[in-house]
Amino acid sequence: MKTNVHPTWYPEARVHCACGSTFVTGSTKPEIAVEICSACHPLFTGQQKLVDTAGRVDKFNQRAAIAKRKQEEAAARSRERAAKKAAAEQ
Repeated sequence: MKTNVHPTWYPEARVHCACGSTFVTGSTKPEIAVEICSACHPLFTGQQKLVDTAGRVDKFNQRAAIAKRKQEEAAARSRERAAKKAAAEQ
């Protein structure tokens, strides 16, 4: 049987949450950083909360704004073409 194949066990590993909560647990890492824990998770708190992971909501809003701007520009070009066509027919 091989010796020294298991990682080091830290019985008092400190966990830090993005909400500011900290607690101690056993782990193979001495410190762990998490985005959501039982103190802030909607399942445990009963409150619905928007969790923005890696700016996904911001990225979506930026894409939506760009799409809306492109759509408005296309409509403006279409109106300009229609106005030129109407002026040429007169």
